[in-house]
Amino acid sequence: MSAALLRTPLFDAHVSAGARLVDFGGWEMPVSYGSQIEEHHAVRQAAGVFDVSHMRSVDLAGAGARDFLRRLLANDVDKLTEPGRALYSCMLNPEGGVIDDLIVYFFAPDRWRLVINAACADKDIAWMHRVQQAGHFDVSINPRTDLAMVAVQGPLAAERLGQVHPDWQASLQALKPFRAVEIGDITIARTGYTGEDGFEVMIPAAEVPTLWADLLAAGVKPCGLGARDTLRLEAGMNLYGQDMDALVLPSQAGLTWTVSLKDETRNFIGRSAIVSFPASGQLIGLRLLEKGVMRAHMVVSTPHGDGEITSGTMSPSLGVSIAMARLPDAVEVGSQVHVNIRGKSVPAKVCTLPFVRHGKPVGDVVSS
Repeated sequence: MSAALLRTPLFDAHVSAGARLVDFGGWEMPVSYGSQIEEHHAVRQAAGVFDVSHMRSVDLAGAGARDFLRRLLANDVDKLTEPGRALYSCMLNPEGGVIDDLIVYFFAPDRWRLVINAACADKDIAWMHRVQQAGHFDVSINPRTDLAMVAVQGPLAAERLGQVHPDWQASLQALKPFRAVEIGDITIARTGYTGEDGFEVMIPAAEVPTLWADLLAAGVKPCGLGARDTLRLEAGMNLYGQDMDALVLPSQAGLTWTVSLKDETRNFIGRSAIVSFPASGQLIGLRLLEKGVMRAHMVVSTPHGDGEITSGTMSPSLGVSIAMARLPDAVEVGSQVHVNIRGKSVPAKVCTLPFVRHGKPVGDVVSS
C-alpha cells in the first residue's frame, strides 16, 4: 500500500476553490484551479499566489554555521554580509552532482535559513547531518515544519500584498531582490520562481489560511503547479529532477555561475570533482519552428551529436513551444537542430535563456 500523500495547511482552501489536485513529490498539491493559461497570464500581467508550503525551511544556528555552509554549498556564503541577504546555490555530492538547489538566507553570523525542494527534503536534511557530523561543526539543523509558505508573484505583487497588510508596505517597498526581512515571526523575501517581481512569505502554518483568503479577496489569482512550470520554464529556471539531478554537474545545467571557486582554500563538497573532471554538455534553450510541443526526454539531433530535452512546454507568453535541452558543447546559439516528436523530425532554433523576462520576450527567441 502506498503512503498517504502529505497536505499543506492550505489543502482545504484548495478543495474549496475547486483545484485539481495531483501527487507532487509525495504532496497532494493543486495543479490548477480551472484555466492554467489564465493563471499564467495573471502572474505575467497582474498578480498570482502559489501555495509552496511543501517546500522545507531549515534553520541553522550556532557559531559554526558559516563554516558549515562554506563546506556544504558550492556558492560561497561569505558573499552574504548584510542581514537579510539571500544566495542561490547548489548542494553537491563528492562527484560534483547536484543533490539539490536551494536558497540560503543570512540573518546573523549564528542564524541562517535554507529553503529546499519538497521532493528532496528528507535526503537533503540527512545529508546535512552527515556533513555536520563529519566536520564536527558547531551548528544545529532545525527543519521548520511549523511554517507555511506562499509566493505572491507578478508586477502587482507588492501592491496587492501591501493592500492586504498595510503594516508591511514600508518593508515591501524597501526590500530589494534577493533580500528578506523579518516582521515578528514572519519572513518576507523578494524572491520567486516565475521571472516576475514578487515575494515569498514564510509564515506560521496557523496564520496562512487567513493570508491566502485575504489575497484572493484582494484580486490575487490562485495559481497551481501547471502555471508555475510554464512560468519558470519561460524564465529559464531549472527544475530539480528534470533539468538537473545527482548525476548532473552544475556546468551541465547552466549553473556554473552558482559555483564559487575564487577562494582556493574553501574545500566545498564536490569541488575537486568539478575542477579535475570538467563535464561536457550544455543546457540551452530551444524554440520550435513548426507546430508541435516539445517535452522532456525527446531526442534532439544536431550536427555534433544527439542531445535531449530536459523540460519542454507550449509557451503561453510566446504562443510557440519552448524547451531547455542538454546539447553537445559545439552547438551554437542561432543554429538549427531537429527534435524527434512522435517519430517526426521537427526543426527548432537554439536560443539563449531566458525566453521571457518581466512579461516580455527577450534575446534571440524573438526572431525565428
